Amino acid sequence: MCNQTVSLIAAELERSGISTVVIQLLREPAVKVRPPRSLLVPFRHGYPLDSPNAPELQHQVIEACLGMLESAELTAPALREYSASASG
Repeated sequence: MCNQTVSLIAAELERSGISTVVIQLLREPAVKVRPPRSLLVPFRHGYPLDSPNAPELQHQVIEACLGMLESAELTAPALREYSASASG
């Protein structure tokens, strides 16, 4: 699914009271559409959780997303860059 579509869906879900975090591979759609919470990851297209068969790395990305949901100081729209060293 395209980054812009996912961002728009996330915004609509948030308006319905469901918290979301969008994992973004591209900065431009996140800046333009401004979903409530976006985690910008540096991975290649098609691999938003990093490499296949690397559950530890994938868990770090998921933990970074959950951390955005738990963060009291984040205000929407929030764009955070993923850093493997900061999340693991």
